[in-house]
Amino acid sequence: MARIARDIVALRAARKSVVLVSSGAIAHGWRKLGYKTRPKDIAKLQAAAAAGQSHLMHAYESAFGPAGVTVAQVLLTHADLADPVRQRNARAALAELVAAGAVAVLNENDSVAVEEIKFGDNDQLAALVVPLVSADLLVLLSDVEGLLDRKGRRVAVVSDVPEARKLVRAEKSAGTGGMASKVEAAWRATLAGAHVVIADAREPDVLRKIAAGDDIGTLFLPSERRLDARRYWIAFTLRPRGDLVLEPGFASRGKNVLASSVLGVRGDFRAGDAVRILAHDGAEMGRGLVRFVVNDVARMAGTTDDVIIDKREVVIW
Repeated sequence: MARIARDIVALRAARKSVVLVSSGAIAHGWRKLGYKTRPKDIAKLQAAAAAGQSHLMHAYESAFGPAGVTVAQVLLTHADLADPVRQRNARAALAELVAAGAVAVLNENDSVAVEEIKFGDNDQLAALVVPLVSADLLVLLSDVEGLLDRKGRRVAVVSDVPEARKLVRAEKSAGTGGMASKVEAAWRATLAGAHVVIADAREPDVLRKIAAGDDIGTLFLPSERRLDARRYWIAFTLRPRGDLVLEPGFASRGKNVLASSVLGVRGDFRAGDAVRILAHDGAEMGRGLVRFVVNDVARMAGTTDDVIIDKREVVIW
């Protein structure tokens, strides 16, 4: 923490704004509560998060204190970013903290957000924060030097994320935040126009070296196809409530999704909900905001040319 704090202080001196996304509350909390091992029970995980968050922030205050830098805790749930009003409030709060010279320390609000404890990780939270603060660079720190190729050598630059995904090795750990998660987060952030670097947190002066352009970690270049804020919100922030399975051959971007192209539906969605758009073989092709309730879509599927998802509210990968 002290080394990361020194790097962030140096970046701020170079007139760069930094927002920090950090886990660690549960790891601190379960020990404070006297549990012998990290719990698996949801209620105990929530309790550990509540007990550990203050310890985590105290550690950051101690790390940044010598430089006279104020740290500010910002706890978010997925719902905070999915709701447009709450998202705007979060954006305004982060902008004000940056303007005031504080370092915002973001974490998932694990003490109340059950799904975030069970399924979420801070790599994905960081990717969602990128468009929220209009970040130019996302750094994902790990315990490896970056993405490795099949011979175990570091990949310096990635411009084709689908190819990079093929290099992610099967992970033995059941936890969150592994390389597969980091590559997914990197892909999402590049679609928001950011550069992304996956690097080893143990590298001395790692953030300063990355900011200086040194050849450290794996650099993901911004996508040539940038999603605007609304399409990014539809694609990655909203939780899909169901699926539309489309006929073979539907892969064109910039088109309405018509009922005549729908082979089937899954889930329990209402008008305005986000849904996954699946190819006939089950592969996810994109996401969008559906215009009808699930029963109506099922009734209309394959029979009419009614617009199920407007082209302005559909994202095809």
